[in-house]
Amino acid sequence: MNLFLDYLVVTALFALVLLPAGLGLARERRIDRQLRDAGRREVGPTETVGAARPVTATRHLRPRSWARV
Repeated sequence: MNLFLDYLVVTALFALVLLPAGLGLARERRIDRQLRDAGRREVGPTETVGAARPVTATRHLRPRSWARV
């Protein structure tokens, strides 16, 4: 039974060490697949209905620093 627990601990530690690398590899493959799919598609219209509206932004004229000038 002691030998089984030793193997179980070694396997668990091995899995914990390889888990971040495996997750990173899966993420990289997903990003590569998305880039490849995006490169194969034809370029279509990029404007949407909301793009025709003007954007209104508020400007703050006072500085946002904590120091008083």
